[in-house]
Amino acid sequence: MTSAVTSATASAVDRERAAELRGFQRVQRLAYDCAEAVAAQLRPGVTERDAARMQREWLRARGVRDWFHLPFAWFGDRTAFVNFRVPLQFFPTNRRLEPGMPFILDMAPVHGGFTADIGYSGVLGLNPLHDRLLDDLWAHRELILAEVRERRSLREIYEDVERLMVRQGYANRHRAYPFGVIAHKVGRVKERRWSPHVFGFGTQALKGLASDALHGHREGWSPLWSPYAFSDHPPRPGLWAVEPHLGFRGTGAKFEELLVVTDSRDPQESAFWLDDDLPHVRRRQEGEGA
Repeated sequence: MTSAVTSATASAVDRERAAELRGFQRVQRLAYDCAEAVAAQLRPGVTERDAARMQREWLRARGVRDWFHLPFAWFGDRTAFVNFRVPLQFFPTNRRLEPGMPFILDMAPVHGGFTADIGYSGVLGLNPLHDRLLDDLWAHRELILAEVRERRSLREIYEDVERLMVRQGYANRHRAYPFGVIAHKVGRVKERRWSPHVFGFGTQALKGLASDALHGHREGWSPLWSPYAFSDHPPRPGLWAVEPHLGFRGTGAKFEELLVVTDSRDPQESAFWLDDDLPHVRRRQEGEGA
């Protein structure tokens, strides 16, 4: 009887986890659908502020009322964070898009209580250098997953990603993010009819991150995946928004998507990308099939 009850309980937990992952997957796909829709509307002369507004309006029209952070847009050499020194430089500007110019759209909507944080790299027209960066990002996606499954420390994985970038001839541009993070944890957010934001970040999501940081500090882990000592621990189970960001002179490219980490002993189930039907994954698959 005890065994049957235990099995039934485990099945119920598995169903709950699967339903929760589907919720995160839905909002991640919504965000990527937004990125593709907005990218298709970009034209010469559109500003970063225009592109950020287009993302907000597209998502609000589909029920988004809260954010982990408001949408960002970076054009030209700002995709490589050239001369970024202070956090305010991350916010959209009046930089105008030109033919051949790379761009990055970055958004983190909350919908149905689930959070996503995605990054979409594109170019207006043709840019062979940008194509090469997108191709070379794939090795980072594979490396990160393999080393998370090996339960290497977050700090070690970060350093291995950076070494790979150097071998490829690129600069590590996620070093320019606050705390130099390559990733951060995300989770459920209590929905409210209206939720304020501070410096572009939703207060509800920030409360969740702060709570994780407090618990993590007590238990010896961090919700921020950085090159610093506080990230010198194995990956913590949960969902991580991962964003390796390559830069070469005035051109930058990245992807950002959710990585699921579990406590399973099965390597395949211990870590996996939440969704393999995303633009950068399809691009790779189409290239391999050509």
